[in-house]
Amino acid sequence: MPSYEYLLTSLIVVLIPGTGVIFTISAALVHGRRAALYAALGCTAGILPHLLATVLGLAALLHASALAFQLLKFAGVAYLFYIAVATWRDRDSFAVDSDKRRQTAGQWVIKAFLLNILNPKLSIFFLAFLPQFVDPAQGSPLMQLAQLSAVFMLMTFVVFVAYGLLAHAFRRTVIEAPRVQSWLRRGFAGVFAGLGVHLALAER
Repeated sequence: MPSYEYLLTSLIVVLIPGTGVIFTISAALVHGRRAALYAALGCTAGILPHLLATVLGLAALLHASALAFQLLKFAGVAYLFYIAVATWRDRDSFAVDSDKRRQTAGQWVIKAFLLNILNPKLSIFFLAFLPQFVDPAQGSPLMQLAQLSAVFMLMTFVVFVAYGLLAHAFRRTVIEAPRVQSWLRRGFAGVFAGLGVHLALAER
């Protein structure tokens, strides 16, 4: 059973709005609850490779290799800018219940998955975060890491879904006006571009 310290720390980390939260909220506002659910699922799945890298020790290699970190970082930057440009240019998607270019469940999951898997800071974060809560006295460190990882992923999914449902509750009020649709589209595009710039300037 994870400690209360781990649960509290993980909850704080998950609640802090980041790329995944912004993407899930935008999915809920634009396409509804189902899209938010798939976005939350994809973001959660995108954590798994980073957790596996931490468990297998690959995150240490990423931390040590400047080239590997930079390559993954700028792949993430490029993807964030792609999302920003696509959001800015897609003038039809911010209409409530629009049937134009409706994305499938798989497309939502893959897009959200890529957002998190291309963030090298996650691997470095888990490399420093998870080992602190492994108790050598309990034995089987790998099993403990697996349990802690599962709890973190479950917490991430639940919190992201909650963000999505909250955003959906205000969906029609927020985006039924054309002017609001325009500003919302530009706002999310700016946020994704800003996240890309932040990642590009981030040090290891």
